[in-house]
Amino acid sequence: MDGTARWFASMGLRPPRVHALASGWTELAAGACLVAGLMTSFQCAAVVGVMAVAFVTAHRTNGFFIFRPGQGWDYVAFLALTAVALAGFGPGEFSLDHALGIDGDLDGTVGLAVAAGLGLAGATALLLACWRPVPVEPA
Repeated sequence: MDGTARWFASMGLRPPRVHALASGWTELAAGACLVAGLMTSFQCAAVVGVMAVAFVTAHRTNGFFIFRPGQGWDYVAFLALTAVALAGFGPGEFSLDHALGIDGDLDGTVGLAVAAGLGLAGATALLLACWRPVPVEPA
């Protein structure tokens, strides 16, 4: 956790330890809930939010491909777009959402809007409140 916090600090996220913990727990919880198909659109919004913050803070200036120095943004974009698509298609009949009878409420356009809208809104709020980019010194 200390290494992740130092990395987050180097990107300008304040307070870095809080963001390292929040990022890790969000990825773990959202991933587990997505596997189970629980509150799918909201979990997809969490993925979109984390990937949007990762894009802005760490990947956007490194080019498209992940194998470039500094790691490009193709992977985080793929994960975010996949999460939006999953929210649009819905969790399917082998999910907790279906078992609880809440799968039809947030499928289609509504699910897509929830994932993209909440994810991007959350990422924007976090960046505005907590991101203080470290100025790059000229070579």
